[in-house]
Formats: sequence, structure tokens, C-alpha cells
Amino acid sequence: MLAQVVFYVFAAVLLMSACMVISVRNPVHAVLFLILAFFNASGLFLIAGAEFLAMLLVIVYVGAVAVLFLFVVMMLDVDFTQLREGLQRNAPIGACVGAILFAELVMAMSNWSMAPASAGGAVQAASGLTNTAALGTLIYTHYVLLFQACGLVLLVAMIGAIVLTLRQTGSGRRQNIEKQHARTREETLELVQLPLGENVLEQGGFLRPRTSYYEIAAPGSYGSDEQRKEAEKEETGA
Repeated sequence: MLAQVVFYVFAAVLLMSACMVISVRNPVHAVLFLILAFFNASGLFLIAGAEFLAMLLVIVYVGAVAVLFLFVVMMLDVDFTQLREGLQRNAPIGACVGAILFAELVMAMSNWSMAPASAGGAVQAASGLTNTAALGTLIYTHYVLLFQACGLVLLVAMIGAIVLTLRQTGSGRRQNIEKQHARTREETLELVQLPLGENVLEQGGFLRPRTSYYEIAAPGSYGSDEQRKEAEKEETGA
């Protein structure tokens, strides 16, 4: 009886927070309601006996994705007037798409029924393993190739996002990796011995050689030959 009450409480809060995500106008509030929905969904997973999925939902989605999304939304200069104008202009199209999806869900749920064999309760883990251990054994033995393929797809997507957003500018600092690895400490940094009781600034601090970065700068980047010549002209003119 207690489990049923807790289930309905979590489910009600989950549905309410999900509705608030798509109904509130402030995107920061929408992300906060999304975090609340994640927490309630993890509670439902705990009731169902899937503790691994519950902790995964809290750690990954709440701890990383939702918080990162919240920071991005808070840092962006969102024009709410323009968003409302776009919402009003595209409202009929969105309503049509929503009606089609709702009709498909109604048709799918009307023809769905639970199999008698699965009505007996939760599935028990084989060989006395916990859910986490059984899931790890299944993923990293039977489906290890598919798991690695999914990781490869995510890696390609991450590299593609970096390539698409990369902008080559003359102010960027890029290095020639071969020259950078060939350098020694004496060519890079000068260490100063400090007497007792004196600070670094009084003795000149850690002095980086003036030409150290210019020597390993990649062509076209900050510190390259073009940048060095311009800096020398400015110093000569001064």
C-alpha cells in the first residue's frame, strides 16, 4: 500500500513538472522544472527496483546535462519578445504536429495489452546478481560491440560539433607540436633563486624568454613571424 502511494505521488509530481517545462515562459524556470522531473523519474525507477537507472538519471542528467543547460540559458541574452513572436507565428504548425502525435499515441495505447507472463511482477536478476552487476555483465559481454559503436557515434558527434564551431582567427594561440616537444626547460622558463624573506616580484619573478613562444608558434596564429615582426616594429618605434 505504501509503495503504491509513493508511486502515485512521484508520478503526479513528474507529470506536473513536465507540463511546467513546456508551459512556463522563463527558460531558467523551465530547466529547474526539468531537474525536478528528473528527480521524480529517478524515484519511480527506485520503486521499480532499477537503482542503477535511478542513480544514472540523477548523476548524468541532473548533475551534468541539466546543470550545464541551466548555465548556458542563464549566460545567453535571450530576447523573450522575439521568442513570443515566433511562438505565436508557429503555433498552428505546432498544434497540428501535437495533434498528430497525440492521435498516434491513442491508437498505440488502445491496441496495447500486457502479456500474461510479464504480469507477475519485476524480473529477477539471474544467478543472484544485483541489477547493476547483471546490467554490466550483459552490456560488456553480449553487447560490447554495440556499446563501443554507440561510444564511437558520440565521439564523432562531439568532434563534428567542435569542427563546425571552430573559427580560425589571427588572435588564437596555436603551437607547432614538434617544436614544442623538442624544447627544453632552459629554452622555456628561467627559474630565479629567492633569498629568504623576499617575494618573487622583487627578484623579477619567473621570467619567460621573449622569443620562446615565437619560435614554436604555428603560422598565422598569435606569436607567429607576422606577429613578432609587428611587435618588433612597435618596440622600435617606441
